Amino acid sequence: MHRNAPLTPEGRMRLCHRIQSGWSITAAAESMNISRQTASKWWGRFVREGDCGLVDRSSRPSHSPNRTPTGIEARILRLRAERKLGPARIGGILGVPASSVHRVLVRAGVNRLRWLDRPTGRPVRRIHTTRCGELIHIDVKKLARIPDGGGHRMLGDVAGRPNQRARAGYTHIHSAIDDHTRLAYSEIHPDETGATCAGFLERAAGFFATCGITRTQRVMTDNAFCYRLSHDFQAVMARLGARHVLIRPHCPWQNGKVERLNRTLLREWAYSQVFTSNAQRADLLPEWLTYYNTIRRHSALGGKAPISRLSTT
Repeated sequence: MHRNAPLTPEGRMRLCHRIQSGWSITAAAESMNISRQTASKWWGRFVREGDCGLVDRSSRPSHSPNRTPTGIEARILRLRAERKLGPARIGGILGVPASSVHRVLVRAGVNRLRWLDRPTGRPVRRIHTTRCGELIHIDVKKLARIPDGGGHRMLGDVAGRPNQRARAGYTHIHSAIDDHTRLAYSEIHPDETGATCAGFLERAAGFFATCGITRTQRVMTDNAFCYRLSHDFQAVMARLGARHVLIRPHCPWQNGKVERLNRTLLREWAYSQVFTSNAQRADLLPEWLTYYNTIRRHSALGGKAPISRLSTT
């Protein structure tokens, strides 16, 4: 039903009640500012089906003679899965318009390559949650430390200078993100041991609790030893009453929401400007996280910030 439709289901019911009470179809149609044919249609459905007949029906045709044949659709999907080709290349091989190939891929839910498991070509199961705290994604991202005075992004690569990354070492960015709201929390640590990961999880749960997410049902991680074999990490999971969910080995896209957060962290925080020290960059992280959670528009949330989903749950 389009937004300018003169009759809503409630209006159709009023129309039928007027006819039922003795109004003529013509008079009832004029009172609702619709044609006699439209009024007759809804009255006929009401007589045959009762209240159920006044509900909107799908406009999809029962038969589509111009739809791509089943055999061609199967070949399109096979080329998509086996060779990861786009609509233009598949259409060129099969002699089918690229627009038709695209419609087939959309119907099958594989019109984006990131929705396919690259090695097998099978559609990746995408996780959709309906409540805050239903699933928390956690991951660690290694980031080269910045030597005092600036790293190669400021000073450039100079021949003969010792490898700065090896000399300065790495920091580890521990991140957690709520699947439903995309609310994020991150900390910087010198390592990714089980004890460090356990402490981070406990503090992340505390942060989510201050935002109104008081119950964490599941926590998804990769198969790193610091998650899978750490007694400290499992003890925190038990205290939270959460279930540990491990992704399939060598399939990081299954934990894609926190992997995408890592990418955003690098682009918009870690490499957003030239820093002269590691401490200078670290001091900017809390400010950036506040911006990410409360101001930054998120495409998966319809252009709203993550904090906007907390008020509706």
